[in-house]
Amino acid sequence: MKINFRQNFVKISLMVALISLVHITSKGQTNNFFSVQTKIENGIIEGLYDTQSGLQLYLGIPFAKPPVGDLRWKAPQAPDNWTGVKETKKFGPRAVQAIVFGDMKARSNGISEDCLYLNVWTPAKRNTAGLPVLVYFYGGGNVAGDGSEPRYDGASMAKKGIIVVTVNYRLNIFGFFAHPELSAEAPYKSSGNYGLLDQNAALKWVNKNIASFGGDPKKVTIAGESAGSIDVCSHMASPLSKGLIAGAIGESGAAINPTMAPVTLPEAEKQGLEFANKAGNLSLKQLRAMSTREIYEIYGESKRFGFPAVIDGYFLTKSVTETFKSKEQAQVPLLLGWNSAEIPGMAFMYGMPFTEENYLTRIKATYPDDYEEVLKLYPHGSVKEIELSATALASDRFISYSTWKWFDLHRKNSAQPVYRYLYSKLRPPLVDQDLATGLAGGTLKKDEKAVKAIEAVGAPHACEIEYCMGNLSLIKDFVWTKDDYKVSETMQSYFANFIISGNPNGSGLPEWNAASAKDATPPVMIIDVESKMVKAENEARYLFLDKSYKNN
Repeated sequence: MKINFRQNFVKISLMVALISLVHITSKGQTNNFFSVQTKIENGIIEGLYDTQSGLQLYLGIPFAKPPVGDLRWKAPQAPDNWTGVKETKKFGPRAVQAIVFGDMKARSNGISEDCLYLNVWTPAKRNTAGLPVLVYFYGGGNVAGDGSEPRYDGASMAKKGIIVVTVNYRLNIFGFFAHPELSAEAPYKSSGNYGLLDQNAALKWVNKNIASFGGDPKKVTIAGESAGSIDVCSHMASPLSKGLIAGAIGESGAAINPTMAPVTLPEAEKQGLEFANKAGNLSLKQLRAMSTREIYEIYGESKRFGFPAVIDGYFLTKSVTETFKSKEQAQVPLLLGWNSAEIPGMAFMYGMPFTEENYLTRIKATYPDDYEEVLKLYPHGSVKEIELSATALASDRFISYSTWKWFDLHRKNSAQPVYRYLYSKLRPPLVDQDLATGLAGGTLKKDEKAVKAIEAVGAPHACEIEYCMGNLSLIKDFVWTKDDYKVSETMQSYFANFIISGNPNGSGLPEWNAASAKDATPPVMIIDVESKMVKAENEARYLFLDKSYKNN
């Protein structure tokens, strides 16, 4: 039999080529990007166009000069212009920080004092203009956090027709250190608040540049969770920021006593001076000459949890409460709320079991003159009721009350709408049962020596972030269910509607009424598997705490 080698060779070659093409195509489908460029104030940047999502991503854009050398502990400086094309295709470094919350997961390019970078996700096409903008500030007690964390990813919200910006800012000693020598050298004669000034610089950058990404600088909503929410509250009160925003969203936290309230400049300078003296009577010149490592280690040895924000006469001219009462805050729509079990009841009980005797002991020790009133507000008829009351009191004292006070101040001192929520969805089980949930929203390796975790009675601090940003699919730690995705779609839709129009309501969503100044039981949106609006039931608790904290 005669074999046609030429014909067989052609057939084999075609098969090999086809197999190679399939392999290349399959491999290529995991990378759906091509490069795109846009011109901003300082020069041309090159990002990525995702053909699968239709979004453009510009990651690691510098919005200020690196705050290093002589610029350490100075207000952020405008970035230098550049020639050519600056590549912005990966996240910049995160701010210098210890692993305070081990459950935070960053995608950033390492850690550095050179950290003032922001990220933009935009759905804009070539002729798009006037899109609303969300600027999100991460949480972490102003001592940790990063704009690259998957739970803050902007792609899902961008698909709703919103430009999303996440911002890195200086933290802990690098971001909030005050000192008399620093105040003396500053043109505005105060110090501290560098992290807040970084955020303000980012807002100024957005105002100048967001049109290049299809956005409207007059439609900027700022949002944040925990410390990020506290910072949002501060920006509403700041004369430097209030003209740069059109709306605000706060998730669990406000800069109001007892939650990270700013201190006076003399107090902040005193704390900074004491820190420098304990570190060896160090002068500002000596501190600036030190390496990142030296500052990091000295700060770590101090066992401090950061430094407070400051009423510096520049970023903040008075307390948040005084500013709002004077109606000097940003007069913009506000959406805010907190979670149903921000912190476990054991935090109030100091680890003691939920018994009648223990609960009464703790209440009387904390409120010796008002314990009878507190026991009525936080009742104790059974072990379960004690657990629920201790959880409510711990949460209120930690962060819920301060958020309520922000809500109350704005609704009574503004004609703008104010919307309040209570996030109540219980977390699903963990995929890996060797892990435990952490404080900041993620997971940690389970400590075998630790006391077995008590079953949750509500939604803990930070757990709502991936829901409201539409990022459940990026968080692999939990066994998400249809109910979780349903809650996420509801919450994200409320947030997206608010960012777009200043009103969270929309088709297919339960009606959410704004609170009026005179509502004794203002409306609250319970966000859960079956979300619903109810009248507030616990205002008496917050009125009592208002008096107790002397914020009324």
